[in-house]
Amino acid sequence: MITGIITAAREAVIRVVVRGPSGREVAVEAVIDTGFTGLLTLPTSLVGTLGLPFAGTTRATLSDGSEVAIDVFEATVVWDSRDRPVTVLATDGGVLVGMAMLLGFRLILEGAIGGPVQIEALP
Repeated sequence: MITGIITAAREAVIRVVVRGPSGREVAVEAVIDTGFTGLLTLPTSLVGTLGLPFAGTTRATLSDGSEVAIDVFEATVVWDSRDRPVTVLATDGGVLVGMAMLLGFRLILEGAIGGPVQIEALP
C-alpha cells in the first residue's frame, strides 16, 4: 500500500522513489492528478540529475486546451514496494502521478486537510 496526505493546499500527495539507469534514486513528493492521463511528470532538472534516457517527444493537451510538445524519458519508480518501469514527461512544473499509474489500484482519500491518502492494489 502507498500512503500520503491531503496538504494545506488541498492536494493529495504521496512520496515516490524515482531511479535512473545508473541506480541513483531520488524520493519526491508527487501530487495525484486525476486529470492527467499519463504515468508521471518530473521537473526537467530532476530528469537531468537522474540521467534518464531520452525516449522521444510526444504532444500533450494542457488543461487550458493548448497543445505542446513534451520530451519523454524512461525511469523506474518504486510503486507498491515493486520496481515499475515508466515513461516520464519532463515539465517545468512539479511531480504529478497520473491515472495511467493508478490503473489496477484503488485510490482512497479523506477530503480534509491532513486527511489520509491510500493507494492499494485491486484484488
